[in-house]
Amino acid sequence: MPDSSAVFVVDADAHVRASLAALLGASGHAVESFGSADEFLAGFDAERGGCVVLDIRLEGMGALALQRRLSALHAIVPMVFITGHGDVPLAVEAMQHGAVDFVQKPFKDHELVERVGHALAQDRDNRACLRAPATIRARLECLSAEERAVLEHFAADKPDRQVAGALGLTLRSVEIHRARLLEKMSACSQAHLVRMALEVRRPH
Repeated sequence: MPDSSAVFVVDADAHVRASLAALLGASGHAVESFGSADEFLAGFDAERGGCVVLDIRLEGMGALALQRRLSALHAIVPMVFITGHGDVPLAVEAMQHGAVDFVQKPFKDHELVERVGHALAQDRDNRACLRAPATIRARLECLSAEERAVLEHFAADKPDRQVAGALGLTLRSVEIHRARLLEKMSACSQAHLVRMALEVRRPH
């Protein structure tokens, strides 16, 4: 099948969208632009490869809200945030929830192109892993019983507080288990982690 991956630029400012599209297009990437998170989500296909580039101060549905929505959809598309000087705490929060990178304004063109290239490479690797259920099963076998139980609750879309209550854990323990699961499963985010867990249950 032909590669349908793209860089998805989401920004309310038409001039910014055009500038980013021109820069990334000149670097050889297919680019699709959207004026809002809602517009992007309307045509979103979780099976399609690529990465999302967006300003962390996105108008309407905010960038972090979009990140949460994509996570709820078990989408593994990497996100590269563009931030201002005062947005570093938001960028850190985004990274904690699975963002692959951020670039701070004003940035040099090659900085953004480089980060987008890394995000696309990660997306290809992540999707290749999903097509290798034997690899996923081997990683699952390395998990402890408690880690498997936490993963089962994550796969059922339960929030941390419910996971903690069901398993008799503290919220901090759930966070520690998440970090270990991400490391042992070589997952870039909880959404990626859940996708791997669900993938091995599908008939192949």
